[in-house]
Amino acid sequence: MSNLLNVGVGALLANQAALSTTGNNIANVKTPGYSRQSVVLGQAPGQNLGSGYIGRGVQVVTVMRQSDDLLTRQSTAANSVAAADTTRATRLYQLEDLFPAGTTGMGAALTSLLNSFATVASTPTNLSARTVALSNADELANRMRTASSRLDDLAGGVRQELNTSVAAVNRLSSQIASVNEQIARAKSNGHSPNDLLDQRDQLIDDLNGYVQTTQVTDDDGSTNVFVGSQPLVLGNTVTQLSLKTDDPTGTKLAIVRNGATTTLDENTIGGGSMAGLLKFANTDLVDARNQLGRMAVTASALLNAQHQVGQDLDGNSGTALFSAPSINNVYDTSGLKTSALGVGLTDPSALRATGYQLYFDSTGSAGTLVRSSDGSKESFTVGAGGVLTFAGGDTSMDGLKLTAGTPQPAPSSTLTVKPFESAAGDIKTTISNPRQLAVASPIQAVPGSANTGTLAVASVSAVPGLVLPTTPLTLTFAKAVPPATQDTYSYTDSSGATVTANYTPGEPITIEGRRVTLKGTPGAGDTLTLGPATAAFRGTSGGNAGALAGLADAAAFDGATLSDGYAGIIANVGLNVQNSKYAAQVSSSIASGLAGDKASVAGVSLDEEAGKLLMYQQAYQASAKMIQVAQGIFDTLIQNMR
Repeated sequence: MSNLLNVGVGALLANQAALSTTGNNIANVKTPGYSRQSVVLGQAPGQNLGSGYIGRGVQVVTVMRQSDDLLTRQSTAANSVAAADTTRATRLYQLEDLFPAGTTGMGAALTSLLNSFATVASTPTNLSARTVALSNADELANRMRTASSRLDDLAGGVRQELNTSVAAVNRLSSQIASVNEQIARAKSNGHSPNDLLDQRDQLIDDLNGYVQTTQVTDDDGSTNVFVGSQPLVLGNTVTQLSLKTDDPTGTKLAIVRNGATTTLDENTIGGGSMAGLLKFANTDLVDARNQLGRMAVTASALLNAQHQVGQDLDGNSGTALFSAPSINNVYDTSGLKTSALGVGLTDPSALRATGYQLYFDSTGSAGTLVRSSDGSKESFTVGAGGVLTFAGGDTSMDGLKLTAGTPQPAPSSTLTVKPFESAAGDIKTTISNPRQLAVASPIQAVPGSANTGTLAVASVSAVPGLVLPTTPLTLTFAKAVPPATQDTYSYTDSSGATVTANYTPGEPITIEGRRVTLKGTPGAGDTLTLGPATAAFRGTSGGNAGALAGLADAAAFDGATLSDGYAGIIANVGLNVQNSKYAAQVSSSIASGLAGDKASVAGVSLDEEAGKLLMYQQAYQASAKMIQVAQGIFDTLIQNMR
């Protein structure tokens, strides 16, 4: 009879534990990171009565946590990648807003400036037209400065979010280490501390939302957490994560261990919102800043060069229309500016929207230049005057001239060149008086008084960067002699040689700094004299304004025209937005699928738990009835003994 009572009590306690576990599952159905638990029941050892073994009921073996480690880690990794893609996509949307299309964009401002020069070319003495041109120049510079300032604000916001994320990572790492210690102690009793394991998995999942990690579990149940190849948590020991903002190549994450700082390779981080922020800060923002800066440098250089060869309304030579943006931005490995290398502009139309790293060899007299945009390499030597000379003896690289400064680059040193990092923020107009707008051509083209053809001057201007001869130059035209079909012209160049060339109406003729476009058909022996402009001609000439307007079609940005430069920026940012949007959709879909797979194993189903609740309730009641029967038998026995 005592055996029956013990069986009943054991069954009662076992079903009570099952009911409690089921109730705990129901209570935590919405708890993040909770894994469904189930009671594992086992048969109690039977009692040998000589005639056989009599069962002694049931006992609780353990409470098992329903979890699949592989699915858990896959889901965590997928969530981490999705966080990186989503974060980057969100930031790229903000970057896209900085480069609007339509009338509010820089492209419209540049077009308006070039169009206003075309208007001035037709009415060169109209001060109102000149004022509009200067206003448009100022508006272009203002929009460039505004875009640069907003890029700075966006970069500052990213740095602030990265700092906040670093603090969160360090906090979560400390919590994981603390839970590791509790799990190691709890494991010593032979049972699994389910709630602590759930807590640690959730902390690791939260951590991977910031930075993707890998995990390795020790024999004592502790989980070691690594970022890249560097340990973040080892048992109950934590290594601090930090943010480096003084690296000239970009913002970096670093591990600080035993007083030593190890910079993490951005490519090994993989996922997490911080990976998305770093990708945006070190690639997307840098690309946008380089393209904007190159646009400022190229546009200002081309416009300044053409404006400087013109003459203003008072007969003075033109000055720079815009301030020249600084491109001499060179940094050492500590992130400090250095004068060890100088950067100068040689060809604004050949510039690339990129930065550079220069690695000097052990002698300091040679090395390798690496473009940041694509990783391509160019070997160089330090030539005469410290000028860096590249393959084929070229002293210019991508429109830039690099010169060793004082002190010269040290042997085995590394320098980072960022030509365009502040260019757009530096640009501004330098003149405000409309009379100083140099729209007149310093060259006058005069057809011969005895000409018999219909030859006429369409436009005349000077070529930037060339010294204009003061001696007039005369073109003499000749009619085509069959079988030739094209008229020709000839002239004597500065060396005294006679040059003959074909004449095509409407096609510019450029000779020793002079550029003239003619129309009509010349007669035999007709002449055209190119000489210095007279005061009377200057008052009615808009030749240089026409040349400024004509820069719209000048090749400037990787083969694209000056007027299409801004469209290239918009297209590049838009492409990045579309790619990041697609990547975020794909990675989020994968993460959602794996989360569903994980939930099918570890998640709580209310319908299933409700069924178990009824089953265990009935078993509990039956166990109580068993105890009641045992008590009745015992009472009957006592009464009979009396």
